[in-house]
Amino acid sequence: MSNDISLLRQAFVSQRQFYDDNNFPRGFSRCGNFTLLEASILEQHGVVLKALFDKTLAPQNAIQEQFVDVVCSAKEPTNPIEKTWLKYLKLTTCKSKFHTLFGRSKISSQLPINQEDYSESDTV
Repeated sequence: MSNDISLLRQAFVSQRQFYDDNNFPRGFSRCGNFTLLEASILEQHGVVLKALFDKTLAPQNAIQEQFVDVVCSAKEPTNPIEKTWLKYLKLTTCKSKFHTLFGRSKISSQLPINQEDYSESDTV
């Protein structure tokens, strides 16, 4: 298994580390969303993975071609690098609904007002 990972990692070698300060300002390993292996994959190979995903870099080998097929064609991921990148995309591109404690409530405006609850002394 570790030999397979090292072969995969060699297929996505990058000279620069990948950072996403907009979505993960504290880093991948400290955000709580990624395992140490996943954080390492993103930091060491994210530049190449992003370029392949954005199509600013053409695949250079069969492993990169498979990666592009997985992330662009919704095929099932078969290795940790593909799984990690899909997890990264899910966390950064799928925006969940925003809920707030402030705002109007339809329930309160639809409640019937009971006149017995109010006396004339309450209205000054």
